[in-house]
Amino acid sequence: MISKKAAAWGAVVIIIITAFFSSFLTLQVSKYIDIQSGNRYVVSREVYQLLEKYQTLEEVRQTIERDYIEEPDQDKLFVGAIKGMTAALGDPYTTYFTAEEYKEFIVQTQGSYAGVGLMVTVDEKDNLITVVRAFKDSPAAKAGIQQGDKIIKVEDLEVTGSELDKAVSMMKGEPGTKVNITILRDGQPLNFTLERAVIEIPDMEYRMIGDGIGYIWLYQFDENSPKNFKSAVEELKGQGMKGLVLDLRGNPGGLLQACTEIADMLLPEGLIVYSENRQGRGEKYYSDKEYLGIPLVVLVNEYSASASEVLSGAIQDYGVGTIIGKTTFGKGLVQGLRGPFRDGSALKITVAKYFTPKGRDIHQKGVVPDIEVDLSEEAKKFLRENPSKELPVELDTQLQKGIEEIRKMLNEKK
Repeated sequence: MISKKAAAWGAVVIIIITAFFSSFLTLQVSKYIDIQSGNRYVVSREVYQLLEKYQTLEEVRQTIERDYIEEPDQDKLFVGAIKGMTAALGDPYTTYFTAEEYKEFIVQTQGSYAGVGLMVTVDEKDNLITVVRAFKDSPAAKAGIQQGDKIIKVEDLEVTGSELDKAVSMMKGEPGTKVNITILRDGQPLNFTLERAVIEIPDMEYRMIGDGIGYIWLYQFDENSPKNFKSAVEELKGQGMKGLVLDLRGNPGGLLQACTEIADMLLPEGLIVYSENRQGRGEKYYSDKEYLGIPLVVLVNEYSASASEVLSGAIQDYGVGTIIGKTTFGKGLVQGLRGPFRDGSALKITVAKYFTPKGRDIHQKGVVPDIEVDLSEEAKKFLRENPSKELPVELDTQLQKGIEEIRKMLNEKK
């Protein structure tokens, strides 16, 4: 026999399904539930109020269907209702993906796609889409788009951080096709027409940059990063590396699993990071006894976010490396993927917060470097005038300070 509570929620399901998928049947909540005795269902005030809200939603849908000047697209109404619900959370990191959008999202962690070659994030201070990196030799880099530029329009659509996934989707497309974007730089709008191309997404570059000093610039944490990082370390050790500069500047994060696997190579045995949801439950990630154990410097800036903050924060807590640069972005939130649902759609939803091994909450605070160093005005001018070129080492004051600190550590070991 069905319980009264189950029957009440069953009625909710019937109403929701009918409201969104049927244009012909009008069901009123009162036909299913009434607060009386006998063979009627008795429900709590909370459930009844919820049903009233769904009834209002259905009444609005019916009014649109009946009175709107053009016949509405029911599928668009349905998707819009869901996207409106996620937007109401005020969290730019919680997003509903249609089936097609979800497929495009998955591409971001798999190495290549067709688009303009921009890595972007949302600046929570102004809720604008902010360029973290224009990939080397990409259409965006060749056109002169720079780190810190704000994307405010794609084609004719004005966009903010709330439309991040829509904007990213619109910038992708068939190689050889063109897309117009408008960016805001120093308060001035600039228009670009970019020709899409196949973009191979690199995850790192590495080389020796001095006597016994290795350098790894980790762009992001994707599924191949741990394997590539391990190979880079082994190759640099083969070239005589005795100290390492790990560059996380502009690294917006990525896969937490990739981050913790790399952290395991750099940290002694112990806790790497833990998360907590609103019920106080979460996950803990640990490193084992084996680790690199050589002098380490980590470079960060205001565009280092999420997983890169997890890594730099853990290194700082354990004292196994010196953090140099600018205070990081401050994105200490955990997103989870829910789905795909029956229709192939999915939900990326904020489910918890990250905490460093010592319990620091980095969200909206960031990781404060041990040694604060900004880029020189000369370096900033070079980047403005040569956006498609890499900053020369001699102009990179943050990297120079990193090299100086590594040399000090190596001399202390002698």
